[in-house]
Amino acid sequence: MASAAAPASSEEAVKAAKVLMVGAGGIGCELLKTLALSGFSDIHVIDLDTIEVSNLNRQFLFRKSHVGQSKAHVARDAILKFRPNINIESHHANVKDAQFNVDFFKQFNVVLNGLDNLDARRHVNRLCLAAEVPLVESGTTGFLGQVTVHVKGKTECYECQPKPIPKSYPVCTITSTPSKFVHCIVWAKELLFAKLFGDKNQDNDLNVHSKDGSSSKSDVFERDVDEDLDQYAQRIYDHVFGYNIEVALENEETWKNRRRPNPVYIRDTLPEAVKQNGSSRDCSNDHEEPSAMASLGLTNPQEIWTLAENSRVLLEAFKLFFEKREKEIGNLVFDKDDQLAVEFVTAAANIRAHSFGIPLHSLFEAKGVAGNIVHAVATTNAIIAGLIVIEAIKVLRDDYKNYRMTYCLEHPTKKLLLMPVEPFEPNTSCYVCSETPLLLDVNTKVTKLKEVIDKIIKSKLGMNLPLVMIGSTLVFEDGDGLEEDEAANYALNLEKVLAELPAPVINGTKLTVEDFQQELSCSINIKHREEFDEEKEPDGMVLSGWSAPVEKQINSNGENKSAASSSSAHATDDTVEDPSKPGMKRKLDELLETKENCDASSSAQVVEDDDDCTMLDGNPALIKKKRLQ
Repeated sequence: MASAAAPASSEEAVKAAKVLMVGAGGIGCELLKTLALSGFSDIHVIDLDTIEVSNLNRQFLFRKSHVGQSKAHVARDAILKFRPNINIESHHANVKDAQFNVDFFKQFNVVLNGLDNLDARRHVNRLCLAAEVPLVESGTTGFLGQVTVHVKGKTECYECQPKPIPKSYPVCTITSTPSKFVHCIVWAKELLFAKLFGDKNQDNDLNVHSKDGSSSKSDVFERDVDEDLDQYAQRIYDHVFGYNIEVALENEETWKNRRRPNPVYIRDTLPEAVKQNGSSRDCSNDHEEPSAMASLGLTNPQEIWTLAENSRVLLEAFKLFFEKREKEIGNLVFDKDDQLAVEFVTAAANIRAHSFGIPLHSLFEAKGVAGNIVHAVATTNAIIAGLIVIEAIKVLRDDYKNYRMTYCLEHPTKKLLLMPVEPFEPNTSCYVCSETPLLLDVNTKVTKLKEVIDKIIKSKLGMNLPLVMIGSTLVFEDGDGLEEDEAANYALNLEKVLAELPAPVINGTKLTVEDFQQELSCSINIKHREEFDEEKEPDGMVLSGWSAPVEKQINSNGENKSAASSSSAHATDDTVEDPSKPGMKRKLDELLETKENCDASSSAQVVEDDDDCTMLDGNPALIKKKRLQ
């Protein structure tokens, strides 16, 4: 349908269009409203999520009475109240479900994305390429936003440029020498919370050995059979905030050029708790969600608690987990929408921050860091939604010479808050739209096929149901409908090292990997390598194949001028032309003046919290590329 002749006018294009909208959250609500008011009359909406209270401050199609209901269905009903004569079909489902295949996508003239995660975006990009349907991508984070246009054969696809790699921190920084609040959050969330309430079989870098070493238990976090809950909570408190800090202080070399931390013990922060052996206030209603703040009479999430208050919240949250949610312990994973989990992590992070001389934060701030949230701005969502519709109309009219990728900036650049940039040509090194072979450095003698599939094919390449062939030999296939003996053979192959597969993988072997759901196929050339740097190459294999991006320059009128690419290190820096000083470059964050708390909240990993809290995947001047011809 997408390749049909474009109508002569914008009005005709809009009336004749059949549009697929993926995502009905912050951007999606604004987008659906704008589409309806712009004259679009045939719209499909897909969204897996249900409405939460935290959505109501910016997703204006929803009300408190809608909490718990499908975003897609409620958004549809809200629009039909003031546009009853248009057709909106809503799907409360995952866009990666089998029903939304290439044939499904082919019925649309354009696809509009308002998604909240990289994996789903990549999936939609591949289906649009296979169906040859134009895609308009979008994302916002705070005051920043972007809209990009992707048309097969005319512009780059969504995956033509590598996406930002999530920020990670050395384990030693998290466990021993934190210097930022985000380090304390990661420690509280990924180590302490996981150790106490998560999967006991997972590796954990917390010190589990007791102070005197005389305990019969190998793990100090294990609770004694006859141990009172208050005693258990206080013992864990003293271990992680007191004894473990003392152990760290024993290494004098570590603290020669660092501020020495202060051990914190419960007897010092809450002497009354030791005397009384603790006393948890009753949660007045068993049907209400347990909350340490509610139990302790704390009402303001934007207030920064004292050390004593943090200690009380921690102990209270600890006890509430065991008293009210004991069945969940052992299977819990931190969730930013779990109030008790947020309270526990905030308090633990603040107590640790106090030990290391790091400023304390409120629960509101800590939740933003722990949940990787850049707090949304409804106006940005509305602006981006309007820009999506503008680009969609251009796409429907096949007006590709006027396509623009538009970036919404927080601070004016040459008096511009919206910076339009011409789209770029497809990257000839893109394995998705150009089918360029990739290169995998791997030790074929020790690496199992399962590791390659999990770490490379599924995780890095984003394939859901992969098929792996070595020459004409099929060594693995994923999906339903397999015969029992086939499935058994493939399961056996998963546990074999590459060099021992039915068709051995050695240096120079070529793998063909396909995903029929996405109609994507790519080749991976194998390079055998014996050793890998455990710190820099933790997967024990390295996937490469991207060529260095071609430089681009951006003028204030939104055009790009191709520039000679440089082989120097500066060619790949996150630099951008400073419009105020022609010929001068400076770092992107200097130009946009991104706030420090935004950096902190996105530092642990790429934001995937909400569609309107999605880290920008590109920027008008991150990479210099050729202008679209």
